Amino acid sequence: MNERISPDALIEAALLTQVEPLSEKAMRELCVPPLSQDKLIDVLSNLKTRWQNRALQLVHTHEGWRFQIAQAAFERLGSLQEQRAPRYSRAVMETLAIIAYQQPVTRGDIEGIRGVAVSQNVMQTLQDRGWIEVIGHRDSVGKPSLWATTVRFLSDLNIGSLEDLPPLTELGELILPDIMDIPPIGDEDDKQTESVEEVRLLLN
Repeated sequence: MNERISPDALIEAALLTQVEPLSEKAMRELCVPPLSQDKLIDVLSNLKTRWQNRALQLVHTHEGWRFQIAQAAFERLGSLQEQRAPRYSRAVMETLAIIAYQQPVTRGDIEGIRGVAVSQNVMQTLQDRGWIEVIGHRDSVGKPSLWATTVRFLSDLNIGSLEDLPPLTELGELILPDIMDIPPIGDEDDKQTESVEEVRLLLN
């Protein structure tokens, strides 16, 4: 005997089990027949109300809708994620910070600011995470690639827009107080690390 699942329950299950945010189109097409946009709005409104004042909250990001941990709970649960969280070298996080605050920038710009060469591994790590992308090329010798942060970067760190980035002085040891005065810090194998959860906490 097939049990009929309500659109609210189906969409709630999808949002809770999918790693990536869901688009409104994808949620509408989960149902048979597909939901109208007005009905989907009602479903999402009901879900937001149902999950209000809980540790998980339904939010709309640049990439779509998803459940995310409320800030108060995130701070308490962070220690549980330490063993599973990806960890990144200081070189990776400083490179990301430079791109975020100075974009668009070339690899040469980043090297000029950090005072050391940027290895391909650093750039590849940020690309694999989906946080940076090439948005064009500078009109100069060699046509170097121009790097910028992505929508995924904003979504993962729960930032509405680049204008919401906090002053650099509030980022603690992630980056130095004045990004334009970063001195050489050694090679790319610096042992200091930051996790994405720690970065997200710093940026909220």
